[in-house]
Amino acid sequence: MKIDVPSNPIDSIKLSYNDYAGGGKVGTPKTIEVDMVIGADGANSRVAKDIDAGEYDYAIAFQERIRIPDDKMKYYEDLAEMYVGDDVSPDFYGWVFPKYDHVAVGTGTVVNKTAIKQYQQATRDRSAAKTEGGKIIRVEAHPIPEHPRPRRYQGRIALVGDAAGYVTKCSGEGIYFAAKSGRMCAEAIVEESKNGTVMAGPGAIRNYLDKWDRKYWTTYKVLDILQKVFYRSNPAREAFVELCEDDYVQKMTFDSYLYKTVVPGNPVDDFKLLVRTVSSLVRANALRQGEGPSVTFDSKGHAERVAA
Repeated sequence: MKIDVPSNPIDSIKLSYNDYAGGGKVGTPKTIEVDMVIGADGANSRVAKDIDAGEYDYAIAFQERIRIPDDKMKYYEDLAEMYVGDDVSPDFYGWVFPKYDHVAVGTGTVVNKTAIKQYQQATRDRSAAKTEGGKIIRVEAHPIPEHPRPRRYQGRIALVGDAAGYVTKCSGEGIYFAAKSGRMCAEAIVEESKNGTVMAGPGAIRNYLDKWDRKYWTTYKVLDILQKVFYRSNPAREAFVELCEDDYVQKMTFDSYLYKTVVPGNPVDDFKLLVRTVSSLVRANALRQGEGPSVTFDSKGHAERVAA
């Protein structure tokens, strides 16, 4: 695909592409002229390349879909699992997510992408007792943007979803934000075009981006800080797990995840949480400096070795 951006701001945008509607291996070259282009073509967006949107840091997510016996699948009826530690990822987490008739076991990393299979094996080792006897039915790997692109639009061309880099740190959530950004962009275009009666211009796209940033900038920033603070070492991750045992933390996390924004909390409880967070981080740093106990998971026999 290729986009020819006109020099005249009111001329149509020309798209050149290959049409595979006939089912053949070689597509038929075609062109189409449009008023606006919305790039919703994923992390490796061709639209982003054509408008020179810039690069971003990205994580590699590796996942295996595993069909496990019914008795083991029952364990995952009402829960998902998250694993943290240098063995499963130096800067992200491992997971076991239940699907309709199987589980997805995976992990991700930004800082050491070449070791992703090693981290995947460690995640498999961690969940071995609960997925034993399973059969791998699909292997998947995808790039996950770590922050929005430097440029998200040019003239009447805009980016949404993964193409724009709308994936949150810490959780890796992207599906909701892909759908939401697409909807917000479409609504802005419909509004400026007066339901399609006039041609919308760059103002519609700027309106969408302004609303997006006002609504979600804080969410992205807070999760970025959380990942930098709590995912940097095993002791810091232990502090994170310790904080997650708190009822107030669980409530705020659930509400924020449900509404996809940082929900306002109780000032008194927020202050108590700040004190607990600092205390947990101080203990984490003490453990790190003192080289306290560490646990590693071995792929041979799934053994745990504790080094004092």
